[in-house]
Amino acid sequence: MKVVTFLTDFGLQDDFVGTCHGVMARITPDVRVIDVTHGIEPQAVMQGAIVLRNTVPYLPEGVHLAVVDPGVGGRRRAVAVRTRDGRTFVGPDNGLLMLAADSAGVEVAHELSVPRFRLADVSHTFHARDIFAPAAAHLAGGVEISELGPAVDPADLVRIDVPAPVVGRSQISSTVLVVDRFGNIATNATRENVAALGVSAGDRMEIRLTLDRYYAVLADTFADAGPGELILYEDSYGLMTLAISNGDAAGLTGVTAGSEIRIAVT
Repeated sequence: MKVVTFLTDFGLQDDFVGTCHGVMARITPDVRVIDVTHGIEPQAVMQGAIVLRNTVPYLPEGVHLAVVDPGVGGRRRAVAVRTRDGRTFVGPDNGLLMLAADSAGVEVAHELSVPRFRLADVSHTFHARDIFAPAAAHLAGGVEISELGPAVDPADLVRIDVPAPVVGRSQISSTVLVVDRFGNIATNATRENVAALGVSAGDRMEIRLTLDRYYAVLADTFADAGPGELILYEDSYGLMTLAISNGDAAGLTGVTAGSEIRIAVT
């Protein structure tokens, strides 16, 4: 099966996603494209990298096309990265691909520079259509990664640093990684970090923001709290997450990706 998975910050209001689908279908007509998400926040490379890393283990082996590219048209490279498990990641060399690729173990990387694997006219602002989608389709159709351009030393690929939480005796200083469309706030803290504070399910935690403080119940599921109650729980990817049962935690707190949150024992 020829599979390309597709993740971007394009949204669905414009023609960008559909055009890239069309480019891939013209090159490799029997390719199956799986849209992972096109709802990454605009230019949010770290969010895209985290979502890509989180979802790849649940996706078929194939080509993983990801485009969150604030440097489009600049000096950043376009690359394809092959991992030891047979997956190939295609996208900008800005860190977007590497959380997922490094988790699988990078085998080789190549720059996407050979003209016959691009569209004839390459725009300065739509490399997803003109460079990345064609490369992904050619790879899915059986073209070897080495044909796309010169080898790149994997050590030279751009990587992003996901901040680590700071765990103290009575609080965790954490960073918001992702806010989803339901307003759930995923932090970089883990269940193990919270357990180190000596608390357990049902305990009340203080959530300290720059100007405000809230209280949340440490919970296992949304059913552990009443409607409108703020909870702290481990999400499906292992991140400690703030949510409101039947509500919008981000809307209440004004928190966005990159915000600092301290999770403290009351």
